[in-house]
Amino acid sequence: MTLCCPVEFILFALTLLGVAVFHRHTLLVALCGLGLITLYKLTVTGFAAGPGLPGLAQHLGHEWVLLVNLLGLLLGFALLARHFEDSHLPQLLPRFLPVGWLGGFTLLAIIFLLSSFLDNIAAALIGGTMAAGVFRYRVHIGYLAAIVAASNAGGSGSVLGDTTTTMMWLSGIPPQEVFHAYIAAGVALLVFGLPAALQQHRYQPVMREVPAGIRVDWARLGIVAAILAAAVVTNLLLNLHFKALGDDFPFLGVAVWVVLLATAPLRQPAWRLLPETLKGSLFLLSLVVCASMMPVERLPAASWYSALTLGFVSAIFDNIPLTALALKQGGFDWGLLAYAVGFGGSLMWFGSSAGVALSNLYPQAKSVGSWLIKGWHLSLAYVLGFFALLLTLGWQPPNAPEPGPAPADREQVVGFLSSHTASADPQGNGREGQRP
Repeated sequence: MTLCCPVEFILFALTLLGVAVFHRHTLLVALCGLGLITLYKLTVTGFAAGPGLPGLAQHLGHEWVLLVNLLGLLLGFALLARHFEDSHLPQLLPRFLPVGWLGGFTLLAIIFLLSSFLDNIAAALIGGTMAAGVFRYRVHIGYLAAIVAASNAGGSGSVLGDTTTTMMWLSGIPPQEVFHAYIAAGVALLVFGLPAALQQHRYQPVMREVPAGIRVDWARLGIVAAILAAAVVTNLLLNLHFKALGDDFPFLGVAVWVVLLATAPLRQPAWRLLPETLKGSLFLLSLVVCASMMPVERLPAASWYSALTLGFVSAIFDNIPLTALALKQGGFDWGLLAYAVGFGGSLMWFGSSAGVALSNLYPQAKSVGSWLIKGWHLSLAYVLGFFALLLTLGWQPPNAPEPGPAPADREQVVGFLSSHTASADPQGNGREGQRP
């Protein structure tokens, strides 16, 4: 008798459940889950690259560049965020934001724009640092969830803004094939941004008073700009001219640290942040390695149904292998898929690298229940943004005979929406999944 669900998935699900329940011991839970899954693969099923220790070694050999890049970015951008905070610019920011709840929404829009050309980790950390200055460190969990959502949504339509869209670009998909994801992302920003701004305004409004004697440290701002420029230029060079090299060495993470170390004599980074940041980074990397070991060998046929489902699945299952499988399968509307797998990770704090990085700044965010309940607007925003794009442009896979759905397909979409309206529960949708 065979199990309908592979044991690896069960172990991974138990690991995620342990993270949700024991959110004060997330690293220990993740490492235990990784150990159990690795032991099972070693002794029972083997790895895709082969059985036993040689198979494990080959598997890690395929993943090490991604893992080192991610570790370098998480640690480096944490120091970058402190440089930005110590520049005192966040303390002056209230002068330039509108009064009332509109100030909180404007800040989310700024994070959205930053993420269009920056990595979503950097956008989330910069946004969290700005929020600390604007709201005097009293930031509502619903607003923290919105910061993560803004950083993920802003990168969904840009091949520079998210790892998944960069993967699509590397696979030969033109940047314009994902750009229309911004229709869904823009709708989502309005849906989650407005209630999140109101939540934050009731909890702690924008403080427009700026302490006397505050001056911008332009040297620290220059360091921040140099680090971001290094990340963007390295990403562009790898994608445009040195694609093969990028698969063999973690240039992106190294570039960030070269600038950090080179500028240390000018302004010392806050090295004391590294031990705690390292714990959060190892937690994320553990879940990424767990996800890479899952036997995901096929996906449903490419359709808007499967794209919608992948958005929820990517919230608990690493979106990088899912995106890789979708690219091998082909036939997807890449803009719709980019929005789904990109935004889906916002639905829980450990659902994306941006959420994990931000939770290192705000440990109170490491509560699954609080994130789901107080960030209820994220699930609603995901669904409404998805269908706004689908009903506007339709399902447009590459080389489709006609752009947009046929009338029958559009009626099918409307019927799907109508049949699910009565049971739609924003908080319940959020429980369907997260990605690490």
